Formats: sequence, structure tokens, C-alpha cells
Amino acid sequence: MKIKIINKSHHPLPKYQTTLSAGMDLYANLDESLTLKSLERKLIPTGLFLELPKGSEAQVRPRSGLSIKNGITVLNAPGTIDADYRGEIGVILVNLSTENFTINNGDRIAQMVIAKYETAEWQEVSEINETERGTGGFGSTQL
Repeated sequence: MKIKIINKSHHPLPKYQTTLSAGMDLYANLDESLTLKSLERKLIPTGLFLELPKGSEAQVRPRSGLSIKNGITVLNAPGTIDADYRGEIGVILVNLSTENFTINNGDRIAQMVIAKYETAEWQEVSEINETERGTGGFGSTQL
């Protein structure tokens, strides 16, 4: 899939780190470093603008290393970038640790996964097929 991209940052384009990677790293595009205090959230710019093909989305997800080592995660994970959005990609980061965390220009802050999707069309009916699970909710499939 080819995706048009404008890169207004001074950082490389997102790329897959290995041949089997699902996500590409996104970099902070900052004029100066910023600090996330405990439980604070901020929108971090990337300097990237996309034109996604119809039927696709970009999902912004946390980086596992930042999460486990520093308690930094993407607040609305996964964040969805719709195919008709043309603004700058921003990443909402939150600090879930008790320590301040500094984000520097060029830091890898999240990963982006490109995914295809289907557009649903509702078919209103009076009943739906039964299943073994039925109406069992949270935790109902545990043995």
C-alpha cells in the first residue's frame, strides 16, 4: 500500500524496524524538550501529515519499552487517524508513573500501525442467532 506523506519534522519517515514489524515508530517533533509530570498528559506533535487510502486507517499505539520502563503510554490507545483527516499527527501521551519524564525532540514516542477496515451497513432485524456464550459478559468465558 502506498501512502502519501508530508514530513515537516527534521526526523526520518516512520519505518518498520524489522521485516515482520506491524508498527512504525513515531518521533516527537519539538522545539524544546518538555516534561510530563506524574499523571499529566500532553499532545506531542510529530510533524507528519498523511493521505491514507480509502478503507484504511492509521492506529497510534504505545511503545512497550516506554510503558514498562517509564510508565509512559498513549492515552487513547489505539488512537485512530481516519483516511479523511489531513491535519498533523499528534500523540496524546500520559505519564502513569510517580516520576517526571522528559521528552526530547526526536524521541520515539509511539508506534503507528496501518490497517484496512470494512464500512458496516446495519441490517435491522427482530432477532439474532443464539450462540453457546449467549449473553454472558465480562469474564463469562473463563473456566
